[in-house]
Amino acid sequence: MRSQRDVSRTHAQIVNAWCMYDWANSAFATTIMAAVLPTFYSAVAGATLTPVQASSRWGYTNTIAMLLVAFAAPILGAMADHSGAKKRFLGGFAGLGILFTALLLLVSTGDWLLASALYILGRIGFAGANIFYDSLLPHIAYPDEIDQVSTKGYALGYLGGGLLLVVNLAWIMKPAWFGLPNAEIASRLSFLSVAIWWMVFSIPLFRWVPEPPCVHERGESANPVRAGFQRLGRTFREIRRYRELFKFLVAFWLYNDGIGTIITMAVIFGAEIGIGDTDLIGAILAVQFLGIPFSFAFGRLARRLGTKRSIMLALGVYTVIAIGGYFMQTGLHFWILALLVATVQGGSQALSRSLFGRMAPKGKTAEFFGFYDVSSKFAGIVGPALFGLVGQVTGSSRLSIVSLVLFFISGGGLLLWVDEQEGIRLADEENRAAGLA
Repeated sequence: MRSQRDVSRTHAQIVNAWCMYDWANSAFATTIMAAVLPTFYSAVAGATLTPVQASSRWGYTNTIAMLLVAFAAPILGAMADHSGAKKRFLGGFAGLGILFTALLLLVSTGDWLLASALYILGRIGFAGANIFYDSLLPHIAYPDEIDQVSTKGYALGYLGGGLLLVVNLAWIMKPAWFGLPNAEIASRLSFLSVAIWWMVFSIPLFRWVPEPPCVHERGESANPVRAGFQRLGRTFREIRRYRELFKFLVAFWLYNDGIGTIITMAVIFGAEIGIGDTDLIGAILAVQFLGIPFSFAFGRLARRLGTKRSIMLALGVYTVIAIGGYFMQTGLHFWILALLVATVQGGSQALSRSLFGRMAPKGKTAEFFGFYDVSSKFAGIVGPALFGLVGQVTGSSRLSIVSLVLFFISGGGLLLWVDEQEGIRLADEENRAAGLA
């Protein structure tokens, strides 16, 4: 029999390996989604477009990607639970994301349509892999540490994504130092570096994290695709049993719509209203590193205030950010709002993930995290689409940014009505009945 010390070391290895995937794939979130590709899309790929057209088409590009993932996520999650193949599905989607991220190297001046197509496919891989990555959390973390493990993952993601972004920005701002002919080539090489980073640092998860056991339910088909549809239909029919979970999903859909839109549209919005590249990229980089201590701080804050109250606090800060975005005029204003984002971005998302993980029965984690990710993906559909539409109609995106206040207020209001303890109690009952407690 292994000693307690050996067991703890093994558990620590598993947790750290799981967290390292946040380090790996966050390079996509920083360089591709938030910092380099949006400016490259506007200045190079969209060189034949007006600034407002570039902003609108970037918004529509994000909408298409999330729409495709949103419809596939619940089925994929149910299939993974049935077949006991969470890691295999994670690897498949990560591979898809890595491949099409690398192919962004081919995008040149005026290739906005190619850039959109490759980004859509890469984003599908990124988002699809996250469904199965998130679904592993309740299996690798003890119940009393799930908040801390989730926030640790986000903190490592900030650090990993930030470090590669520093390298990418050095290439872009001083290409001659690295033997590169210009900033355009440096930007294209940065896309390739994201793919390599993502691939290499995903290895610990696939090596150390065990595949959770699958749970076959009575009357379920042996065919994983058919079983996936059966589980999906059953989840819709039984949704009243998970009333608190369902209320949280709707609340999350609402407030995450605002959060996701800020993340994906901030840089291109700033460029549209005249904020310089140095301020735009510098502020995004600062968010990456300042987000690390604040992610850990939110994990500790959840111990004192509770998970739900801590999320509510973050939504209050986001409301201030959205209002401030309407009045933004200078690079200093962008920096101030970016620093406010740094205080709440990682914590709000990590605690949302861990709260949902507590209320999801372990035998249905991929299925339920499929619904969780559908909530975030539909947020990724509505927010950027609205942002693009309002900008296209009014000729300015200022009204787009302030409209996000509605998502934070409505989502936070519904979150107040979620009884997290009741949701956790029901999940614990099902875990014990399935022998997974």
